[in-house]
Amino acid sequence: MNRARFGVAASLVAVAVAAGPALAQSAPQLTPVLAGREFTAPIKGEATVDFTKANVKKDKDLVTATFFVKNTSDKPIARLQVDDIWYDDKGEIVTGGKGVIQGVLKPGEIQEMKIETIYNSKMKTNNWKFAHANGSIIPTQVDTMEGLPEGAMIGGKPAPKPKPATE
Repeated sequence: MNRARFGVAASLVAVAVAAGPALAQSAPQLTPVLAGREFTAPIKGEATVDFTKANVKKDKDLVTATFFVKNTSDKPIARLQVDDIWYDDKGEIVTGGKGVIQGVLKPGEIQEMKIETIYNSKMKTNNWKFAHANGSIIPTQVDTMEGLPEGAMIGGKPAPKPKPATE
């Protein structure tokens, strides 16, 4: 019985030794995903943004607010979101919507945000709550911002042209 076990063990060792070099193939060369690219980690904690007055439109049962946001922080902001909360004349919440910028908003970058909210006839006033994936936002409403796309609208009016720089 011991001879049989010894024979089986010896056979397994011989197969492992013989097959080792055949199974030891070289691994494919892997290249880093960020090779040659500059990467700045998104901000954690409190970030700052500027935003313009919204263009608000009602279409049947939907209220759509579009506006521009600009990252005024020194690091990218991941997944910027704005909750739009609507109240009635008694201060009770009646409806709400959410706008999100997927990905990151780089420092100095401007993007348009869109919030869609289901219409409710009791809607009187609203409040926006800004946040991002890694913390809170300090928002600042501005009348205009440099770098808006051609034909941009702010509060239902064409965006003012930026004043030329004086030297």
